[in-house]
Amino acid sequence: MKKNLISISLVTIGVLMASASVHAQTTLKESFKDDFLVGVALNESQFTGSNAREAALARAQFNSISPENVLKWESVHPEPDRYNFGPVDSYVEFGLKNNMVIIGHNLIWHQQTPKWVFQDDKGNPISRDALLERMRNHILTVVGRYKGKVGGWDVVNEALNEDGTLRQSPWEKIIGDDYLLKAYQFAKEADPNVQLYYNDYSLENASKREGAIALVKKLQAAGIPIAGVGLQGHYNLTWPTTNQLDETIKAFSKLGVKVMVTELDMDVLPPATRSQAAEVSMNFALRAELNPYTNGLPASVQQNLANRYADLFKVFVANRGVVARVTFWGVTDADSWRNDWPVKGRTAYPLLFNRDCRPKPAFDAVIKTSGHL
Repeated sequence: MKKNLISISLVTIGVLMASASVHAQTTLKESFKDDFLVGVALNESQFTGSNAREAALARAQFNSISPENVLKWESVHPEPDRYNFGPVDSYVEFGLKNNMVIIGHNLIWHQQTPKWVFQDDKGNPISRDALLERMRNHILTVVGRYKGKVGGWDVVNEALNEDGTLRQSPWEKIIGDDYLLKAYQFAKEADPNVQLYYNDYSLENASKREGAIALVKKLQAAGIPIAGVGLQGHYNLTWPTTNQLDETIKAFSKLGVKVMVTELDMDVLPPATRSQAAEVSMNFALRAELNPYTNGLPASVQQNLANRYADLFKVFVANRGVVARVTFWGVTDADSWRNDWPVKGRTAYPLLFNRDCRPKPAFDAVIKTSGHL
């Protein structure tokens, strides 16, 4: 028994020391408090506190949170007559308790949506009216439950192809192009005061950006009070260029909407594909040459990562007032999706904190862009 108590005490001391260390240093949220929110995506182990070190790091460094998976349809509404609100309640409670801006991600997406949403009990596609009713019930139930607590919703996620045309998702095929308009109308009906966003990847590429601009204009013309566009920010060391990023932010600012970087991380590993798309369905076989840093990141690559993050944050700071939030997709390298996408089992280094919850050189480089270090 004494041995167990000692072990527990040592773990507790470790967590407290990690938390104290985090609080002792300059924080992201404090450094950029006059510029934009700095957010982080959380998994269930973090917002429930079972991963105490990463929970402490999130509390100390960030003032906004997004959920990695618990609000995606397959998680929160897995069966027609069953919602799974327990994890979401914990996520929202974590944000409220720590005075964070809480983001809802996401309501309508072509991925991680159960097949039953689009099918009848015989497996046949349902009608337009039936799917609209399912969409409305889902949005009113989920958004309504957290009305006044969630500050903004990614209403529609990744609706565009790389050429800027509308993706032929089950939503589009069954309902038609106006499924987007309906989704935003239902979200506004559920919570008239919440901010409504559109979120997508590769909007830094001109053709897809033009498609998103046209989409936003269409929503605005229909009277939808769309508040912002999310650039996912799944970047690498060379794409996008800082000019592409700056042009993209300015293009959306001309529409009168805010810009958020919603899922920021940085791929430093050899590319498995030439595609810049963050399509979750992509999957490539693990090969040694695609996973070269299993024993740690070389100093030169570490410096490249730091320089790259600094260059991006200079663009964000230069566009303060338009950029409303920068959210990292993960707390530390250990829990990043980059370890398994698009190649499962790699050792990735995409974030500002390493696997021991310690800040990397990229952390200091980012802080310097705020003028606080």
